[in-house]
Amino acid sequence: MARFIFVTGGVVSSLGKGLLAASLGALLQARGYKVRIRKFDPYLNVDPGTMSPYQHGEVYVTDDGAETDLDLGHYERYTGISAKQSDNITSGRIYQGIITRERRGDYLGATVQVIPHVTNAIKEFALADIDGLDFVICEIGGTVGDIESLPFVEAIRQLKNDLGRGRSVFVHTTLVPYLAAAGELKTKPTQHSVREMTSYGIQPDILLCRAERPIPEAERAKIALFCNVPASAVIQALDARSIYDVPLQYHGEGLDDEVLRVFEIDDAPRPELAQWRDIMDRVDHPEGEVTIGVVGKYVGLQDAYKSLREALVHGGIANRVKVNIRWLDAELFESESADLAAELEPLHGILVPGGFGERGSEGKIAAVRFAREREVPFFGICLGMQMACIEGARNTAGIEGASTTEFGHTAEPVVGLISEWMSPEGLQKRTATTDLGGTMRLGAYDASLSHNSVVAAQYGTTSISERHRHRYEVNVHYRDALEKGGLVFSGMSPDGELPEIVERPDHPWFIGVQFHPELKSRPFDPHPLFKGFIAAAVKQSRLV
Repeated sequence: MARFIFVTGGVVSSLGKGLLAASLGALLQARGYKVRIRKFDPYLNVDPGTMSPYQHGEVYVTDDGAETDLDLGHYERYTGISAKQSDNITSGRIYQGIITRERRGDYLGATVQVIPHVTNAIKEFALADIDGLDFVICEIGGTVGDIESLPFVEAIRQLKNDLGRGRSVFVHTTLVPYLAAAGELKTKPTQHSVREMTSYGIQPDILLCRAERPIPEAERAKIALFCNVPASAVIQALDARSIYDVPLQYHGEGLDDEVLRVFEIDDAPRPELAQWRDIMDRVDHPEGEVTIGVVGKYVGLQDAYKSLREALVHGGIANRVKVNIRWLDAELFESESADLAAELEPLHGILVPGGFGERGSEGKIAAVRFAREREVPFFGICLGMQMACIEGARNTAGIEGASTTEFGHTAEPVVGLISEWMSPEGLQKRTATTDLGGTMRLGAYDASLSHNSVVAAQYGTTSISERHRHRYEVNVHYRDALEKGGLVFSGMSPDGELPEIVERPDHPWFIGVQFHPELKSRPFDPHPLFKGFIAAAVKQSRLV
């Protein structure tokens, strides 16, 4: 029977609840337990699919096609368990479902209210699809005290009573700030946050206290006294040198032991943490370093490319090198005064990531051309692959007006709106007037690779499955022209209709993919394309 761990946050946002949930999941998994992690998001969007990356960070896509919160990426990277649609819920989805049922008359004339209808829907989500699990970790988004979070807090309060004794634990994250003028850490924000939690009927069992400096025993005892928890339940969380050190750090502070103590589990096996120690050994003792330039549109907020950043780090771990990332605004390469060579020559690899819209597109195309002509390792992802095809069409295939219909009408639509494709649910059709939310080609799709291709050598197979999130595709009718220009279509959908991968065999390493390989990369299982890209960058570093 599954036990539940509810993770909440107080005082301020961005305290690392997602990393806490992921790390705790990894520690319990390292003891042999079966774990699942879920995210409850209080915002009214149905999902983050239509939200600006500057507002929300990246959209993380699951195998089954759900557009979800980026914290699910942490969950997958730390546990290796593929997330599902049932692992992320928003207020928007909850209310959408309730209103749909109300319009159908499912409530038989009853007044529909937050309690019990909204809270019951939240509880149904938490309890669904948990057969065979030992622990379900539920992260509650937002900060306790926010109006939008209240139905979720009430729902988990009710769940504790519904589950019965010994089936739930509440872990509350807080901030213990250091005031330089006073020369001391302050515990009062934590006390107030816990008091607010108790006013909602929830007494935290464990406090995870974020701090810039070690919390002395006296302050821990004070927090324990005023927050009504044992001193052992006050866990300090200091800034880590790498996010992959967090599971080891939390284990060292006794977090997983305390969770098991609250659950009264006395016979738990010790965790096997060798793989995490190996990762940190590679992070702490690199045998070199490379610099990768990411030429993108949303570089002002690195969370917009969270999985991409981590996948590059994983490639470095695989090659035992440090990866330095230079975030380059593609728009800057579009001005007449831009010195492209000065920005790109020092790089050992150039990556053009996914994105939407015309802004910065010509800068991305210029970066692709630089990588092709200067033989710098190049990796194009989603829109990055499309920009590589447009660059190839213009400059090696002689199609001067090559462009994409995403940016408006063009006489040479090398990239166009994908109007239909086969999915596990059958034939999917879209038009230019279709709603934006949840209507892209989403989730895992198979691809077939050419036997003698670079990508087949990287993967070690000719059949792959990767996650997609896009509305436009490279037009297969331009294949012959592009291949005559040296850009080979080395990966296609199984029916041969949709281009999935392009490469330049005469280049040291030039690959573009329509999917998002960063979503399947793990620190202990780096994605083969990122592993290969960084390996090529290492070779490039010896030439520069």
